[in-house]
Amino acid sequence: MFSTTRIIQDDAELASEPRDVMEYDVVIVGGGPAGLAASIRLKQQAAKEDKEINVVVVEKGGEIGAHTLSGACIEVGPLEELFPDWKAQGAPLNQPALHDQMKYLTKNHALPMPHPPQMSNAGNYIVSLSNVVKWLGEKAEELGVDIFPGTAASEIIYAEDGSVRGIATNDAGVSKEFKQKASYTPGIELHGKVTLFAEGCHGSLTKGLINKLKLRKEGQFQTYGLGIKEVWEVDPKKHSPGDVIHTMGYPLDYKTYGGGFIYHMEDNKVSLGLVVGLDYQNPYLSPYKEFQRFKAHPFVTNLLKGGRVLSYGARALTEGGIQSLPKLFFPGGALIGDTAGFVNVPKIKGTHNAMKSGILAADSAYKAIVSNGLGDSTPVVLSDYEEAFNNSIYKELYQVRNVRPSFHSPLGIWGGMMWSGLDTMFLKGRVPFTFQHPHPDHAMMQPAAMHKPIDYPKPDNEITFDILTSVSRTGTNHAEDQPVHLRLKDQSVEIKENLPVYAGPEQRFCPAGVYEYVDDEANPGKKRFQINSQNCIHCKTCDIKDPAQNINWTVPEGGGGPQYVDT
Repeated sequence: MFSTTRIIQDDAELASEPRDVMEYDVVIVGGGPAGLAASIRLKQQAAKEDKEINVVVVEKGGEIGAHTLSGACIEVGPLEELFPDWKAQGAPLNQPALHDQMKYLTKNHALPMPHPPQMSNAGNYIVSLSNVVKWLGEKAEELGVDIFPGTAASEIIYAEDGSVRGIATNDAGVSKEFKQKASYTPGIELHGKVTLFAEGCHGSLTKGLINKLKLRKEGQFQTYGLGIKEVWEVDPKKHSPGDVIHTMGYPLDYKTYGGGFIYHMEDNKVSLGLVVGLDYQNPYLSPYKEFQRFKAHPFVTNLLKGGRVLSYGARALTEGGIQSLPKLFFPGGALIGDTAGFVNVPKIKGTHNAMKSGILAADSAYKAIVSNGLGDSTPVVLSDYEEAFNNSIYKELYQVRNVRPSFHSPLGIWGGMMWSGLDTMFLKGRVPFTFQHPHPDHAMMQPAAMHKPIDYPKPDNEITFDILTSVSRTGTNHAEDQPVHLRLKDQSVEIKENLPVYAGPEQRFCPAGVYEYVDDEANPGKKRFQINSQNCIHCKTCDIKDPAQNINWTVPEGGGGPQYVDT
């Protein structure tokens, strides 16, 4: 370890502060499925050849798994690559998927639908992904990976030649006014021959990296969905372990992409949720309140009645497919997992591809650093990672590339369902064209004058709940006296543009009650924009859906945010 000096400037002072530097072979940003799979693979390769490779994983959650949320019904292929005996080693995959159902919901009925082959879950497992990730973290540590939980990567370190040199963690002990408190501790720099970004969907560092290094073609963009879920303990008489149910239709209208899921886990637990495409047009739509309406449907209510909620959470997910993929490698590093966007939308799965991408990137990094001895004098370029990706994950995503954008036809979900059925059952992607996404999600929102407000029912506090009650079930927490991590590029935009034009959509698209338009005591009769950053559950929706693109999600102090359980 050694020290560098950097310049810190805030509104009141200019100070020179030393920042310690730690050197590694590989630095991995994000302790989710992709990042941990990569770290494990690197150490396994070194052990097999009796070599050394130093690997570190930084994770902003207070512990590994604390920020992990997914459905989740996962494919186990990449897990078996890492641990062929995962069952004997006690991996928390306890409930195999046994029975698939597809339902179309009207307001009061659940109608059976043909089950698309892409959505078959034979051989898959219904899991708490947060628990799986915790287990992967334990295995990585056993192999010698350095894991730093509660550590937020806030800055990318670039070498003089423009290659990625590593990352810096954010400073701790800084006040709301960006002043050093008595507890102030400067961040540290983690330098690596290779830096793998595994931040998950819409990573804050990845966003800047893609723009700086122009990893996306001009006019190319990612599209997203917002997944909102709860875990319930239900009446044992209603529990059917291994049941996997997906729904379309109610509560969403025909122009809004999305659907529900109900997964029967072990121990009388049920994971259920609603995914809403963030390309929705109506600014009055509230994904959180749509989820409450989903639970109020008789088909869902009958299952939940007499049960109790154990957990709540929400997270954005990538839906763009190959049309939205950035270049995956650059001098000094690569993108892996959902930070690049490997979700197979028709399957409603991404964990297997995230882990596989981590394995492929690890193999490429190991070959470059250990086998070929690169990285000491020139930047490592992992071009063979993208080649391996094109021969594996890409093929899966290419086959389904037209499914998600097909829902943008004038027929809405009806057109999408017809094309998806034809494509997944018969064409298998073998067509000479590729549908494109029309616009980024934030640009799809229409002015409020084009829509009517949605009259959402009040919560009954048995099946449906107000948003703050749900947020209390996330365990989210942020130290109050720290800089607000939700930054406005222009302090006036929300009041001057988003409120009059879009009726203040921030207060509806956020699933955690972070944003409010409240009476301005200093200006009677007017509103001011209030950010309740302590409520933030790190879903990233605001950074994606804000029509003015004025909200910039940055990392808070490490350890802040949700503390998810069984999600």
